[in-house]
Amino acid sequence: QVHLEESGGGSVQAGGSLRLSCEASGSIGVFTTMGWYRQAPGKQRELVATITSGGGTNYADSVKGRFTISRDNRKNTVYLQMSSLKPEDTAVYYCKANRFVSVFWGQGTQVTVSS
Repeated sequence: QVHLEESGGGSVQAGGSLRLSCEASGSIGVFTTMGWYRQAPGKQRELVATITSGGGTNYADSVKGRFTISRDNRKNTVYLQMSSLKPEDTAVYYCKANRFVSVFWGQGTQVTVSS
């Protein structure tokens, strides 16, 4: 049974930084794609950033230049470095991992950015 655990969420003032981590356990293989999604109250869940096993990345336009996604394939861990945070970044952030046709989600971690 694959289990994803996010950590690093919290509260920060606008302009600050946070680093989210997501560690996958219960799996031996490398995930083809790992990424981060977020959902604000009353809003649909949206893509933030993804990264492939080969290091290819893509970002939502709203976070380009401020967020950086990276991964450690040896540890099956994905990171999201968030800088220059804005109040509109406030949301629950979810980790997602894909391997072939299997999709796994973490439980989410709250990120709150105050003005």
